Order: sequence, then structure tokens, then C-alpha cells
Amino acid sequence: MFDRDIWQEIFHSIRNNKLRTFLTGFSVGWGIFILVMLLGSVNGMQNGFTKQFNDDATNTIFIRSGTTSKAYAGFEKDRRIQLRNDDVRYIKKSFPKDHEQISARMFRNTSARYKSETGTYNVQAVHPDFQVIEKTIVTNGRYINANDLALGAKVAVIGRKVAEDLFDDEDPIGKFVEFNSLPFRVIGIFIDEGDDNAERNIYAPLTTYQKIYGNTDEIDQIALTYNPSYDLPKALEFSRRLETILKRKHQVAPEDQSGIRIFNYAEAFSDISTFTGGLSFMSVVVGILILIAGIVGIGNIMVFIIKERTKEIGVRKALGAKPSQIIKLVLLESVFITALSGFIGLLFATGLLALVGPNLDFPAFSNPSVSFSTVVTATIILVVAGLIAGFIPAMKAARVKPIVALSDK
Repeated sequence: MFDRDIWQEIFHSIRNNKLRTFLTGFSVGWGIFILVMLLGSVNGMQNGFTKQFNDDATNTIFIRSGTTSKAYAGFEKDRRIQLRNDDVRYIKKSFPKDHEQISARMFRNTSARYKSETGTYNVQAVHPDFQVIEKTIVTNGRYINANDLALGAKVAVIGRKVAEDLFDDEDPIGKFVEFNSLPFRVIGIFIDEGDDNAERNIYAPLTTYQKIYGNTDEIDQIALTYNPSYDLPKALEFSRRLETILKRKHQVAPEDQSGIRIFNYAEAFSDISTFTGGLSFMSVVVGILILIAGIVGIGNIMVFIIKERTKEIGVRKALGAKPSQIIKLVLLESVFITALSGFIGLLFATGLLALVGPNLDFPAFSNPSVSFSTVVTATIILVVAGLIAGFIPAMKAARVKPIVALSDK
């Protein structure tokens, strides 16, 4: 393996065939470069998709209502389905072991004013459980609690951006802010790791906003988290049961997809995994095809080199060189060219991803990178590719007869 004479011969052969060696080596290096870059890009897409869902619990289900698209149970189509407080209680009673946290949601816009500062923000009226569902991080003060809900208290938890807009360097906790001319006391400030825009939201008790808007029991949406021990099939089965029972309660046709709509993060993650898995497969196929082209090129150059060195190989065999020694020489040269060119492509691709990747941060594409296992796998592929590329030329060289080789011109 580390015979000095063998390596001198390998380097001598490469020097005598510089252009051919470079062109075939470039094919291998380019194949590995494309493979790593494609896999890194797929990983960047996975990171982007995951980041989009990162600001919510991954076992979250959202329930929305809409307008029916089919007539059912004596009701005409185009009937507006309205979710109410009773639906939250109904789910709690019907699925005590399936859900963890649950919260109604009511969405409103508000014009906020504190002293001379004003701004327009989105208000989400929710239950205390929504802090866990939304993964809201309270950095100062506290979140809405059960007592706020029971009293219908005019309190609010404001996002970091809202605090910066209205209060500048002043501590907002305990201060009163006017929301549409109604005074609300700030009880907490939150941040959101998944989305800076979410920090321009305001949370308030659901009961408070229901009283403000006509003492209603209407809600816009229900959010809940299911049992975290559920795998994908069980999570999707729970979604179906939830949809069935709510459609039955609201007299919506079972096949009507418009009246009651349920979005389960488990299904979204499954779709994303399937999509990115398909992209990964295609990336590997493309990279391997390019790599095969490089292997064929290296195989061809090795055949050509052996043809040029036929007389030399004949002399070796006449002097007692064994076929295994000839095979070893050819295989080592093939593996060396393949591995060296491939490593250059590998290092260039991983270096480029390491340099540029952390600066790429978009909604659906973030920090493309490759894992250590990918690098190890690529290394193994390079060695195997070199062996494959050199195998046929090596066997051809081993079969050269000394008497024929010595008479070759």
C-alpha cells in the first residue's frame, strides 16, 4: 500500500497524462460537488419548513369553520358554520385522554395608544392554555391566567415589538394602554422564536373580548395539542374522529370539506418529510449519474494508460511480477485519482455550504448544510468508485502475456 516505488510510478503516470487525468478527475469532483450541494439544499428546505412550524407545538391541531358546500340534514348548502364556547367544552368532554391543551381563539384588530405613541396591532383573545400551544415565551411579567378569564379582566400580554413601539425604554408592566379607546393593563411581554412578526401581536382573555363584542359566545378558531405519545397514524386517526364528531354536532355532511376544516401538524410534517425525501432521492440519483460518468472516464483513461504501458507491464511480468502486483498498481492509481478529485469537490461543497449556509435564512429555505454521515458516505462512495473504475483495466493488465507485451510496438 505504501510502497515508495509504486507511488512514484503512479505520480509518473499522472504527470505524463495531465490533461486526461484532470478532465476525468474533474468529472468525479463535479459529481460529488453536485451531490453534496443538492443534499445540502434539500436539508435547507427541511430547515425552512421546520422553522415555519417552530413557533407552535408540533402536536397542534387547528379547527376552523367555514361555509358548507353541500345540503345536509334538511339544511341548504352555503350555510355558515359558527364555532362557539360550547365546542371547546364538547371536545374536552369527548376526548379527555386524547388532548392536552385546548384554547379558543378570537381575532380582532386594535388601535393602541399609550401617551403620544400609537399603533395598529392584531389581538388574539385566547385561553391560558394557548401559551403552551403557541410556545409563547414570556420574558417579563406573566401570561393570562384562569382568574383573568373568569373575571373577564381587561389585561393584555404584548409582544416585544409592541412594547418597543409604544413604550420605548419605559417598563410596560402595570401600565394602561388604550385598545380602541378601552383601557387594558399590560401584565406581560413575550417573544416568539419562530417569527418576529408574531411579536407585533397582543394576547387578551377570550371572555373579555367576547363581552366587548356583544357579550357573544362565538369564537373564530379552536387550537389544541393531542397526546404527544401518539405516532403519525394515531394522530391522524384522532383528527378524523375529531372531524367526524364536530361535523355531526354542526350537521355538516361527512364528505363536506368546507364546513369544518381541521389542520393537523402531524399531516403537514408527514407531507414535508415525503416531499423532501423524494427530493433527497432525486438528488442522490443525479449525483450518482454524474459520478458514474466520472467513473467511466477514469476507467477509459486507465485502459488507455495500460495500452501505452503494455511493454512495461510485459517487462515486469517477465521479471517475475505477479498478476496481483499489477492489479494492485492499477487499482491504487485509479483510487488515488478518484479519491483526490472527489475530496476536492467534497471539500469545496462543504466549505461553500459552511460559509454561505448560515447567512441564508428565508421562510422556506434556511441554513443548507450536510451532516457528518453524508461526508463519510461520500468518502466511502469515492473509494468504491475508484475500485470500480480501475477493476476492468486492472484485470486487463494482469492478463497481458510477457511475450506479446515485449513484441508490442
